Amino acid sequence: MNETTSTTTASGGVPSPQFWRDKRVIVTGGAGFLGSFVVDRLNVLGARSIVPRSADVDLVDRTAVRRLLAEARPDLVIHLAARVGGIGANRDNPGRFLFENLMMGAHVFEECRLAGVPKLVASGTICAYPKFAPIPFREDDMWNGYPEETNAPYGIAKKVLSVMSESYRAQYGMNSAVVYPVNLYGPRDNFDLHSSHVIPALIRKCVAARAAGQDHVVLWGDGTPTREFVYVDDVARGILLAAERYDSSDPVNLGSGSEISIRDLAALIARETGFTGGIEWDTSKPNGQPRRRLDVSRARERFGFVAEVSFDEGIRRTVEYYEKNRAAIDAGTSPKH
Repeated sequence: MNETTSTTTASGGVPSPQFWRDKRVIVTGGAGFLGSFVVDRLNVLGARSIVPRSADVDLVDRTAVRRLLAEARPDLVIHLAARVGGIGANRDNPGRFLFENLMMGAHVFEECRLAGVPKLVASGTICAYPKFAPIPFREDDMWNGYPEETNAPYGIAKKVLSVMSESYRAQYGMNSAVVYPVNLYGPRDNFDLHSSHVIPALIRKCVAARAAGQDHVVLWGDGTPTREFVYVDDVARGILLAAERYDSSDPVNLGSGSEISIRDLAALIARETGFTGGIEWDTSKPNGQPRRRLDVSRARERFGFVAEVSFDEGIRRTVEYYEKNRAAIDAGTSPKH
């Protein structure tokens, strides 16, 4: 089954081949999790995707960004690159995550302005929202409080993207948009236990425990927080729809609009992986933000985006991907798509 095109129907909004054909599109972070799905879709649509490798283009270096734009001469830039990780990685690297994400965003915006790039779309993060934002998270509430402490530096750095979009539009007439995806999951995710997010970490732990015949797994926190998740290829489609149809600096959530507790998520993944042991909760570890669920009406109303892959189906595909590629993933090598 083709991961990129198998579940999209007209009801959720479909990018137009006529718009994208032969467009030169830089995708920063295009070799990453979300970026790889965006690039796949661009290729299907007939665009000419340009994916700068981090080893060749350091977006923290403004000169490198300027050189990239001069050489590529893009019609559109999609900025997805980020220094990112789970609770543990955020806790260990607050200064690095703040600085590198802030500098990448600032340099991409300024150099796109100077180069006259017709359109820039950047990806923020749901971590930008206040820790106790009212549920569901509405875009207008983004500045009404401080983010959850463990990932606040990363969240604030990405939230600055919306300030840049508004400011550059007001002063320079620059056309840009910033979207805020909720927690992503799906095939090709990062399954490294130190830096991964909750779904790939749970899948890897449950599969390893099953294979070793262990009678339990230990998970962080107490299982009560809720999270909203959205399948990665749905978000890739949403980003292309925003690039094609949305000419505003108002921030836009991209999500599914539903939430699940971490405890229920763990039970679902245990079933899907065939792990029949128990789950123990290490309450000495942080829970993170208490709840996350988005108001997704703005994306639907302004550019026709609706998430379509059901959570059960998405988890099944993600477990299937990990099981198929487990040897390579566990060895620290990258499976082929």
